[in-house]
Amino acid sequence: MLPSGSWGKRKPQGRWLGWVRSDAPGTMWARPEGVHHPHPHAVVRCPSSSSSSVSCSGDSEEEDMGLLEVGVTDIKPPAPELGPMPDGLSPQQVVRRHILGSIVQSEGSYVESLKRVLQDYRNPLMEMEPKVLSVRKCQVVFFRVKEILHCHSMFQIALSSRVAEWDSTEKIGDLFVASFSKSMVLDVYSDYVNNFTTAMSIIKKACLTKPAFLEFLKRRQVCSPDRVTLYGLMVKPIQRFPQFILLLQDMLKNTPRGHPDRLSLQLALTELETLAEKLNEQKRLADQVAEIQQLTKSVSDRSSLNKLLTSGQRQLLLCETLTETVYGDRGQLIKSKERRVFLLNDMLVCANINFKPANHRGQLEISSLVPLGPKYVVKWNTALPQVQVVEAGQEGGSCDKDNVLIQHAGAKKASASGQAQNKVYFGPPRLFQELQDLQKDLAVVEQITLLVSTLHGTYQNLNMTVAQDWCLALQRLMRVKEEEIHSANKCRLRLLLPGKPDKSGRPISFMVVFITPNPLSKISWVNRLHLAKIGLREENQPGWRCPDEDKKSKAPFWCPTLACCTPAFSSRGLSLQLGALVHSPVSCPLLGFSAVSTSLPQGYLWVGGGQEGAGGQVEIFSLNRPSPRTVKSFPLAAPVLCMEYIPEPEEGESGDRDGDEGHTAADPSAVAHPTICLGLQDGSILVYSSVDTGTQCLATCRSPGLQPVLCLRHSPFHLLAGLQDGTLAAYPRTSGDVPWNLESPPVCLTVGPGPIRTLLSLEDTVWASCGPRVTVLDATSLQTQQSFEAHQDEAVSVTHMVKAGSGVWMAFSSGSSIRLFHTETLEHLQEINIATRTTFLLPGQKHLCVTSLLICQGLLWVGTDQGVIVLLPVPRLEGIPKITGKGMVSLNGHCGPVTFLAVATSILALDILRSDQEEAEEDRPDGQAPEPAPAPPSHVGRELTRKKGILLQYRLRSTAHLPGPLLSVREPVPADSSALEHSEEDGSIYEMADDPDVWVRSRPCARDAHRKEICSVAIISGGQGYRNFGSASGVGGRPAPGETDSTLLIWQVPLTL
Repeated sequence: MLPSGSWGKRKPQGRWLGWVRSDAPGTMWARPEGVHHPHPHAVVRCPSSSSSSVSCSGDSEEEDMGLLEVGVTDIKPPAPELGPMPDGLSPQQVVRRHILGSIVQSEGSYVESLKRVLQDYRNPLMEMEPKVLSVRKCQVVFFRVKEILHCHSMFQIALSSRVAEWDSTEKIGDLFVASFSKSMVLDVYSDYVNNFTTAMSIIKKACLTKPAFLEFLKRRQVCSPDRVTLYGLMVKPIQRFPQFILLLQDMLKNTPRGHPDRLSLQLALTELETLAEKLNEQKRLADQVAEIQQLTKSVSDRSSLNKLLTSGQRQLLLCETLTETVYGDRGQLIKSKERRVFLLNDMLVCANINFKPANHRGQLEISSLVPLGPKYVVKWNTALPQVQVVEAGQEGGSCDKDNVLIQHAGAKKASASGQAQNKVYFGPPRLFQELQDLQKDLAVVEQITLLVSTLHGTYQNLNMTVAQDWCLALQRLMRVKEEEIHSANKCRLRLLLPGKPDKSGRPISFMVVFITPNPLSKISWVNRLHLAKIGLREENQPGWRCPDEDKKSKAPFWCPTLACCTPAFSSRGLSLQLGALVHSPVSCPLLGFSAVSTSLPQGYLWVGGGQEGAGGQVEIFSLNRPSPRTVKSFPLAAPVLCMEYIPEPEEGESGDRDGDEGHTAADPSAVAHPTICLGLQDGSILVYSSVDTGTQCLATCRSPGLQPVLCLRHSPFHLLAGLQDGTLAAYPRTSGDVPWNLESPPVCLTVGPGPIRTLLSLEDTVWASCGPRVTVLDATSLQTQQSFEAHQDEAVSVTHMVKAGSGVWMAFSSGSSIRLFHTETLEHLQEINIATRTTFLLPGQKHLCVTSLLICQGLLWVGTDQGVIVLLPVPRLEGIPKITGKGMVSLNGHCGPVTFLAVATSILALDILRSDQEEAEEDRPDGQAPEPAPAPPSHVGRELTRKKGILLQYRLRSTAHLPGPLLSVREPVPADSSALEHSEEDGSIYEMADDPDVWVRSRPCARDAHRKEICSVAIISGGQGYRNFGSASGVGGRPAPGETDSTLLIWQVPLTL
């Protein structure tokens, strides 16, 4: 039997920071490996339309919220206990029992912790005479703890009865839904979360000013059986729901389809995820307010910065402790100091971090009981548009640009008195100088090689072999030096900021260099700075609006930012209509380390369309920069109606490919590359290779009966085409350059009498729509499993289907509603009317139709026939993707229907975040063992080693077998059996590094050990023209493409780290 506590240790699949902790003995830990955070109560940022912030006064604890006033000892629920395990249980039933045991155990521990907060801390402090903490402060510190205990005591009673009847019912999901879907639970937890920062600041201040209170906390901690502090107990409510989610995910994973508890568990996951998201967002907003308040305290009341910070118009986008570094003129480190850097929505602020030096020992004691926040002193602040990120090497190799004073617009440096004598560099110019020296040395060695080739005599180590080795070694050194510069950029954030003008009035800029804690942090800063600047453009001020009646809700900071608006086709005069769009990611990164932070997702956009009754057109855009550019355009015989991107097949994806492994290994050309499939109005299906491999048309075929191809989808086994006459054509997968067999007639199934408007490929099924009905087919055999009616009107067709979690959202050919269906039971779960979200933007517009759907990163994008785009939050996990918030409406849209919504994603971190050691290992040929750095026996070599010089990982080919005398200043080696050849340092090149942390092959860095993926995401909408709904003119007061031109709008989403 497995221990019940073991089910908490797993990696979460959602977006929560898994700091789920229970410090009581024997309780479960659910903190995922590799997740670290300086503050255990910190919660990751999550999208939510909720932005309420509760400030509680001392008398507000007993305010009426419809809650029962329950004493701590009034409820004594029976301890839930599972009976003995019955015989004949399946392995999944056994696992479910253990997970239930973990739920019972962790809930019992949680309730006990809440009771300890009240019994060991709140009650004694309220009754203590003389009081060390006033009654009002006690009420603020322990605000809503009694109500939270009441909620979970009720839940524990219900859990006891459910545990008692477990072996007959095996249901737990509905209990979670009933217990935690009440608004009372959200209200109580929201109040607690919003008040948490205030409560901790009161405790911290009391510890610093009242020794009796500090002594009381220390005494209580020492007397407790597990030595958990008051802070450790009070942070548990913030961690509770992520812990529940982990346990229910495990329970769902071990609940088979058709089980009566499965749908309830999925709904419970949805409720808990939604609740956790709202609490996370409120916690983030509370932390943001606290950080800005702490910063404001450090600024004089009369300063302009104070007015800006207290205006309420500032959002804190990013805040982190970075290390500022200053280098001397020879590249040596002069000083470094930690700074707190704040990125607000329109400005950048840098502050010194000051801890009070007085009573240092007492501060250490207090910090062990409650986190102590630092105090800030603002060093500088500057408007965001004036901040520039500068990469080392961007200056064209000139190290003078690293000087502290830099003239704007490429003018020469200001030479004020004293500046020339005391140059101070902010960066590693030494690396660039050494690279240039190596380039010069290589040119000299190449000339020496030419001279060696003219020698008439034959000498053992003065010949062409050795000379060529010298060249190879220098080339390797140059590459290593380039990698050093690259590594220096990984954690080096260099900002060019405006300074005060010099005496002549010329503008001066200065460079500030920060070292970030890790490469992920560097990329995050560059990305957020870039998006914050875009967010200041007119069209993004504001870019989204929440449809609240009070008009006070602001769009949250994570909103997608409109990055660019571009014509879809280069040939303007043809008035081509948009048909479809797909994103083709590149197979290898094309950009440098920081360029990926500002560019759109790397790869290419394929845009297809045409003219009714005329030909078609495909336009290919490159996204490898902040704005797209056309790289290729070609005409087709008929308009493009649909497109599908087919990635490289994964190993074991299709059984048909197993027998071809030997053939594939022998013939590299047989490996399937990514392809793009096009469906045309004349019934043609075209397969193109990606841009990386030349954009060739690999294959073409005609649909049965030359029916227009309305939609294309691929599964591991087939390429599926939905045709105008209701036929589904399936082309089987094959090996080779073309992954589908288009030469043989396809498998044809008649789905219905009308056109197949949309297809959806799920794990083991394919959904096909025909009219108002959806048919579910087996993905392998294409046999019909079942069909259901998605709309009661026979004249309405299902036009769009998108999946998230365990649900599918559908849109229809008429009407403004979208509907949610369960993927397993096909049950209709929710219906949302989009028109209610857009009434404030389109007053009097009663008839609205949904024309496109997309789900990406927990957001449901809805495009309408009026050009308006609506954004609705949906859960991301395995639950039901129900919509609970009001969402947002984009103020940027199209003049006509939104033809399509598409997503472009690329994973950036695989090559970028590799440590140097891993890159060195990959540089070696396959099968070659890593060669140890040779240890020179000579005194010169020992001296090098003492100076922390590292030998280049380069082995000189032996020249002992060559004829001629040995040219060496050393004594000849005795000719005995122990010396088979002369030692390796003859002709080897040593590399010295002044800084032991910047070696030729730097040591594997601990911060790179846990590499994570970085996901870059952009959303593309296509439609007629561009319209800004927030401006009176309709075009945002600036030139826009013509109202009839096909236009692409591209939104960037902050990098997902």
